[in-house]
Amino acid sequence: MAAEPQFAPPRYMAIEGPIRVGKSTLARILADRLHARLLADRTDNPYLGDFYAEKPGAAFRAQMHFLLMRFRQLHDLALEHDPRPLLCDYLFEKDRIFAALTLTDEELKVYEQYYEYFRPQLRTPDLVIYLQATPAVLRKRMKKTAAASEREISDAYLEAVVEAYEHFFVRYTGSDLLVINTSEIDFVERHEDLRELLRRLSEPVKGTQYFLPLGPA
Repeated sequence: MAAEPQFAPPRYMAIEGPIRVGKSTLARILADRLHARLLADRTDNPYLGDFYAEKPGAAFRAQMHFLLMRFRQLHDLALEHDPRPLLCDYLFEKDRIFAALTLTDEELKVYEQYYEYFRPQLRTPDLVIYLQATPAVLRKRMKKTAAASEREISDAYLEAVVEAYEHFFVRYTGSDLLVINTSEIDFVERHEDLRELLRRLSEPVKGTQYFLPLGPA
């Protein structure tokens, strides 16, 4: 009887989720523990302040700037030339989620033309880790660590972002998907949560699966 093929860890992983869910923090931790290259989302968008201040036209300018920056960053990942896995703290589809929330119908028509041209040119991750949290938990985290501009985000907008992510990932089939509700998980302060996640990532994730650690005793 032939031996079963040995599990090969994903070469390209992405972490996603709404504002202040902990994507960047977890990405840094996992990149260090898995000896992976880290690709971080760009946040130096010159139109973001105007967007949070709800200035006319700022949403379209900010979104198009993000779209182009993210496309350029993901276009040439050079996975074949580096033996290390790659860990990205965002998914390109994120851009479209926010565009649908912030742009007018006419702006979205223009945006979609560029998105549809860019997306086929990019690789799809082997595994996506989707981090969830309730709007109340996200708001609490924002008050602790968010930039001043993020404190202007309304509760209605935050709830819309959470709902949009849920709607997107409930239908997501682009790659294997590991869903983690972080509302009561702390990968920084509770080392056992992190150890359990690392153990889970040492095994295959097929289709959509859920990570449910034991939590504190």
